[in-house]
Amino acid sequence: MLGGVLAMCTAALEQELGKARDLVLRELEERAAARGADAVVGVDLDYEVINNMLMVSASGTAVTLA
Repeated sequence: MLGGVLAMCTAALEQELGKARDLVLRELEERAAARGADAVVGVDLDYEVINNMLMVSASGTAVTLA
């Protein structure tokens, strides 16, 4: 019984992490495009817990292709 509950919690957490990751990557891409970039390279994702909230951040280098 406990294993089933933990599996459900893990699945829910993985789903929320996936949503957060997709959101920050989309925002990174939009910000790069707004600055005239064609792509973002060297992307780094960071996850941190602050005051019981999960913060997901992404950084990378916006580049233009020749």
